[in-house]
Amino acid sequence: MSEKSLKNILEAALLAAGRPLSVDQCLSLFLDNVQPGRDEIRAAMDELSEEYKDRAIEIKKVASGYRIQVREDYSEWMSRLWTERPSRYSRALLETLALMAYRQPITRGEIEDIRGVSVSSNIIKTLQERDWIKVVGHRDVPGKPAMYGTTREFLDYFNLKSLDDLPTLAELRDIDSINAELDLEIPGIATQNTDTESSSESETDNEDPDQGPALEDESGVVAEEAGSSIQKESGIEAEA
Repeated sequence: MSEKSLKNILEAALLAAGRPLSVDQCLSLFLDNVQPGRDEIRAAMDELSEEYKDRAIEIKKVASGYRIQVREDYSEWMSRLWTERPSRYSRALLETLALMAYRQPITRGEIEDIRGVSVSSNIIKTLQERDWIKVVGHRDVPGKPAMYGTTREFLDYFNLKSLDDLPTLAELRDIDSINAELDLEIPGIATQNTDTESSSESETDNEDPDQGPALEDESGVVAEEAGSSIQKESGIEAEA
């Protein structure tokens, strides 16, 4: 099979799938007698990515594999294609998610100790329904509390290949700047997640007293900065 044919097949598959495709899923497109090697698949994806570099769409590698998506630079215009409101997430939810991402595995009690307030059951439920977090074990202490960690779907949604792609704390901006800009809205469009704002969100906002001033302890500041940074990582996935 020629290199051009391989790239065309992979490009068509990415458009048709409308989701990330792993190398193994790409290999399954071919019969055994004409199946390319794994390195050939990766090389073809890299070449496609290079060919797309000056276009409005890109080949992006995330945790689940490769996908075609609209570049974030064009979110302002693409947002007008949908009449639904963009996804909105409470500050409490973002901070909880940030702590799970940066400190996993972590228990609900540990999150509450850091944030200084109780974690609403609605927050945990929302994150699990989104498949952004999962129970990865139980702490060996009385009560055996569940330990939470992030999922591959979390990485995919926020355009990350691995947790190593999360910004380091040194890269996060100062807390005053974050407080001034935080509007609780994911920039651009996540086309598969447009219904997050619900009655449970309102309940969460009401029961968390830290919606205004910044948290005072160092761990709390880390949670707030990380939550804002995670919020800004989300890209736009092109749906076929």
